[in-house]
Amino acid sequence: MSDVAVVQVSRLLDQRGLGSFQIKLLAWSFFMVLIDGYDITAIAFAAPSLVKEWGLKPGALAPVFSASLIGILFGSAVFGWIGDRYGRKAALIWSNIIFGVFTLAAAHSTDLTQMFWLRLLAGFGIGGVIPNAVAINAESAPRQMRATLAILAVSCVPLGGAIPGFVTAALVPTHGWQILFYIGGIVPIIIALVAWMGLPESIKYMALHEGQRTKMEATIKSIQPGYAVPANARFVIEDEKQFPGFNPAYLFHDGLALITPLVWLLFALNLMGYFFLISWTPVVLGAAKLPPATGALAGALLQVGGTVGAIGLCWWFQRHRFLALAVLFALAVPVVAVIGYAGMTSSPALLTATFFAGLLVLGIQTGLNGVGALIYPTSLRANGSGWQLGIGRIGSIVGPLAGALLIGWPVQHLYLWGAVPFLLAAVTCFIVHRLNTARLAKHPELREAQ
Repeated sequence: MSDVAVVQVSRLLDQRGLGSFQIKLLAWSFFMVLIDGYDITAIAFAAPSLVKEWGLKPGALAPVFSASLIGILFGSAVFGWIGDRYGRKAALIWSNIIFGVFTLAAAHSTDLTQMFWLRLLAGFGIGGVIPNAVAINAESAPRQMRATLAILAVSCVPLGGAIPGFVTAALVPTHGWQILFYIGGIVPIIIALVAWMGLPESIKYMALHEGQRTKMEATIKSIQPGYAVPANARFVIEDEKQFPGFNPAYLFHDGLALITPLVWLLFALNLMGYFFLISWTPVVLGAAKLPPATGALAGALLQVGGTVGAIGLCWWFQRHRFLALAVLFALAVPVVAVIGYAGMTSSPALLTATFFAGLLVLGIQTGLNGVGALIYPTSLRANGSGWQLGIGRIGSIVGPLAGALLIGWPVQHLYLWGAVPFLLAAVTCFIVHRLNTARLAKHPELREAQ
């Protein structure tokens, strides 16, 4: 073994720095998470039309709002395992195909039961995108840009979530609510088919799997043309401790016994608050006698603000990690609480409030997606990220259901209650920051991996 050359993969990435390979991965991620975000929120924007066309009470839509989230809960964990076992590329392609097919089918729903099951099955595929997009970008990035590229990779989820708002305002009046699902079904299928030919695999995933050697060597050659890979070289990820296979217990090793469950709680609390906002804002504002277009635009600006927050704050997440998230959670409390009062004041005030709520709440979620995944090594990253998102989806299921119980309350009171999860998350996130700081001080080698 001593005669076998060793290629240190992290060092190789650091020496090359940011280049066309990373930009290519970001471009692929942009399109995948854009349509992923679109499909997550499409049902919320279709809801007012469904209420009218199917003669429903607004609260009757709660199970449908939660259906895709239930699917995401399981899909995140399953596709996290697929990503670590069979590759990030395979997981991304199949997740897009699955949610594309079932979203397209949802355009032909004729009642709540059909819509519920089709949204649940679509959610199973949706759940696979974010954990694998985070993993494939973090694992191909130079050390000083891992969090930044992981966050940028999923920063357009909110932007995708805004698009149904504009589609609703522009196309639904003439083409019906079905157009939302035709777009959300056809586009991911096309993306998956093209990605089969053009999407690269994670460098570090290939480094851990001997069957990927040929692709690994070709990738290194494309990244650093002047570098000659020694014959039969052994690829190592020198700044990470790897685990054989996958066992959920690994997510609690190396000082993570408290951090892992608390990060799961952070995901649950933030997603609870976020899905309360995105699921019910168009319906609640419509019930408050605001024009339907205003409700749709408010929901869209919530998502646009999230994209601005994710991209604008990624440098802060890279530098301060969980401390930055704790500060943003605290800022989100008053901003979310004021939405109801702003809606009773004027449309410009409402749109401004929802924009800044999105900037904070969705900026936090994007930061969590990236920063949270980096506490795990490559052999666990997609699984760890998938479990975070999967367990967190319990909060996203509770949020819309809690909103259904509060329907009929004054709009101002609804958003006061909607701010409570962010208050609890601010305290939890500060605890995670202190625990992770102590963990890195005790194990300085882990600081390099993050």
